[in-house]
Amino acid sequence: MALYLITGIGGFIGSSLARALLSRGEQVRGIDNFSTGKSDNVADILDRIDLREADITDLDAMHAACAGADFVLHQAAIPSVPKSVIDPLGSNRANVDGTVNVLVAARDAKVKRVVYAASSSCYGDTPTLPKHEAMRPDPISPYAVAKLAGEHYLVSFYRCYQLETVALRYFNVFGPRQDPSSPYSGVLAKFITVMLRGEQPTIYGDGEQSRDFTYIDNVVEGNLLACKAPAAQAAGQVFNVATGRRVTLNETFQLLQGLTSYKGQLNYSPERGGDIKHSLADISKAEAALGYKPKVDFEEGLRRTVEWYRGT
Repeated sequence: MALYLITGIGGFIGSSLARALLSRGEQVRGIDNFSTGKSDNVADILDRIDLREADITDLDAMHAACAGADFVLHQAAIPSVPKSVIDPLGSNRANVDGTVNVLVAARDAKVKRVVYAASSSCYGDTPTLPKHEAMRPDPISPYAVAKLAGEHYLVSFYRCYQLETVALRYFNVFGPRQDPSSPYSGVLAKFITVMLRGEQPTIYGDGEQSRDFTYIDNVVEGNLLACKAPAAQAAGQVFNVATGRRVTLNETFQLLQGLTSYKGQLNYSPERGGDIKHSLADISKAEAALGYKPKVDFEEGLRRTVEWYRGT
């Protein structure tokens, strides 16, 4: 039995990781300041986890949280492109300074490995598809820059201090517990909840932008594989975690019409600054080094997510 520290455990990815680890009989410690995460996401597992309410920018709190941990799953962030455009200083503080604190504390605690929630936004809006890890990053938004900086810090901590690190570039994660109420939340959470209420959803742009939407169970699996993959194949490396398939927002809306019984049409609004047009991952590196393969396809993930929101 290993002890896993999850930063951002109150988020929908962090809380999903916690449940998966508990189901495998592992010990879970979590840290969250609940600025974006929700205590409701961990309410039903509170008696089974060691929860610390603190900010990752507090180095003392991070040292205490890392003490005795075997693995750190670093999910804490302000995960929003639009918010980073409005508040680049806040984005940098949480996503860069916070990440360095996590790495320093993990190094000092002699943690076995840190797995980091990186972002596909680092690729920017280059026309080349699919995106592969050897491509030159071209981040557009402050959020993307901050997430890429975190990757570089992970690699440097592996090279300088021999702290094993793995960065996973997530592609448009969706699933149960994603917060639809925030103006910066994922498009699918918003679409689903709005359409279930019979209200008109809004797309920013023409709807032909495409995404490699990745169901949460695939991301959880990627993290757990990254913890245990041989160091020679994984340490100091960056991997895409996605499905290797893209779907347009217009196509997604049509699928959701069938799942939610929504009869209305879409509302189209002007594009938002910092957003990219198309996103598609090459996942061959993760397949070869981590043994990663997406287990839940887009349609099934969408069905599960709609059912979860319908029941809440």
